[in-house]
Amino acid sequence: MRLAKFCLALALSFAAAPKTTAVSAEGTATWRTVENINGWEAVGRLSISGATMCTGALVAPNLVLTAAHCLYNPATGRKVRANRITFQAGLAEGRAVAERRVVSATAHPQYRHNKGGNAQVGHDLALLTLDTPIGSEVAPLAFEGRPEKGDILSVVAYTVGNRQDPRMAYPCQVLARKRATLVLNCEVDFGASGAPVFALQNGQRPYLVSVISAKAEMAGQDVSVGTSLDPSVIQMLANRS
Repeated sequence: MRLAKFCLALALSFAAAPKTTAVSAEGTATWRTVENINGWEAVGRLSISGATMCTGALVAPNLVLTAAHCLYNPATGRKVRANRITFQAGLAEGRAVAERRVVSATAHPQYRHNKGGNAQVGHDLALLTLDTPIGSEVAPLAFEGRPEKGDILSVVAYTVGNRQDPRMAYPCQVLARKRATLVLNCEVDFGASGAPVFALQNGQRPYLVSVISAKAEMAGQDVSVGTSLDPSVIQMLANRS
C-alpha cells in the first residue's frame, strides 16, 4: 500500500524534534532477512484486490491488525471490499503457513481517510476478521506497553522489494512521541504499511507496541511513523468487528 511522505516537523508540530545527529551510527536501523521464520508466523502479507499489498499481524486466531489506510485503493481513494483482501501468515519463500480470506474490516472510529494518500497518523488502525480462525500452527501476538522516546524497537514487514519474505529492521529507536504517534529512525518502503512494531525482550516472545502508518522526513532524515497500541482500543475494534 502506498505510504505518504510529508514534512513531519510541520505535520505533527513536535516541540523538540530530534536532530539528525541525535542517533549514533550504532543506533541506525538496518534491514535484514528474517533467518528463522519460527516465531514470526503471526506476521503476514496482505494481498489487496490482487494489486496492492500491506503487512498485518495476527492478534487473535481470527483477527489481523493493520493500518486503516490499507483498506482504501490508493488510486481512487475508495474503500476496498473486505473479501478482496487475503492474509498470508508467515509467508516465506513464496509459501504461507496459513492463508485466509478477510470477511470484514473495522477501522478506528476516528480514522478519516485522505483521498490524497496521506495517512492520518494517530488513528491509522484497522482490525480484519478472517473467514476461518487460524489454528495452533500460528500463535497470535500479544500487545502491550507504551514505548517512549529513546526506546529500541524492531519492525517486521513485507515490502515491494521483498514480497515473498519478511524483513526485519533493528534497532529502531523512538526519536519522538506525541500522544498515540511514534517517530522511529527506521526507513520503511512501500508495502510496510500496517507492519508490526515490536518490543524485544531477551528470552521472551516479542510483543506488539505499534503499527507502521507512513514514511516521513524530519529535519532532513528519513523516518517512519507509527500508531502506538492501546489495548482498550484493540478491544473496542474487536467488539465492533
